[in-house]
Amino acid sequence: MKQKENTKLEPKINVITQYIRDLSFENNAVQKDISIKETPSFKIDVKLNTKPKEENKYEVSLVLLVTASTKSDKIFILELDYAGIFEVLNIPKEQLHPFLMIECPRIIFPFARRIVFDITRDGGYPPINLDMIDFLHLYRTQAKQKNKN
Repeated sequence: MKQKENTKLEPKINVITQYIRDLSFENNAVQKDISIKETPSFKIDVKLNTKPKEENKYEVSLVLLVTASTKSDKIFILELDYAGIFEVLNIPKEQLHPFLMIECPRIIFPFARRIVFDITRDGGYPPINLDMIDFLHLYRTQAKQKNKN
């Protein structure tokens, strides 16, 4: 008996390129000569954006906003917009957006994480080693918030 051939093509993703779209580091403690007498607290915000570039190619950007502050002062603000161009093949149209917003950021996150580590260290602070981000959870949370509005 002949086995039936599977005609369904496997999903495929290629990273064409990745790059820093925008980077800002405001070192307020140094600029304003603030002496840090207490351990700062850190706030990290994450945003994801995607847009089509050409057929089967998409730009996905991961925006990280890291703020260090004490009760009285902002110590530093780091904003990184890190992006990649991805070629995505064999993904059903209804699954494309979640795929772009979950899998693509998962691929570029380690590179953005390294940049945050290096910039905070080079800014004169102990380097920030960001925790891994659950992009599936982030996507679901943002989808719920969008549906409420």
